[in-house]
Amino acid sequence: MKAHARSAAGFSLVEITLALGVAAFCLIAVFGLVPVALNTQQASVNQTKANAIISQVIWAAQATPDTLYFTNDGNQTPPHTINVSPPADAVFRVKVSYLFPPTATTSIAKITISWPAAQSDLTKVVGSIDMFAAVNR
Repeated sequence: MKAHARSAAGFSLVEITLALGVAAFCLIAVFGLVPVALNTQQASVNQTKANAIISQVIWAAQATPDTLYFTNDGNQTPPHTINVSPPADAVFRVKVSYLFPPTATTSIAKITISWPAAQSDLTKVVGSIDMFAAVNR
């Protein structure tokens, strides 16, 4: 019987180097997307909280004063006087603008919520949401 000659099985150093290069290129692309994904996730969380706060304002028995402040947990901070900086723990600023002369019980309002609360200029905020609603007074 003849013994078959076996060739050495395995990968060469060049093949391993090329495989590691391709894997590194793919991982760099994936890791480059992580900051974008984190920013998108944070924006989504803030928009969800803002929508919950708008629901609170709509269903509240009264919507005065016209500027309200909310914490990151969605709790309303105590009302403050006009021309005073927002409370330190406020994250969201809610501005209720009445569109028509209010009736005794209800008025149509434009509710704008923006964050962070310390920034009153809507062109410089991180995010904002507008909604039109009938607000109980």
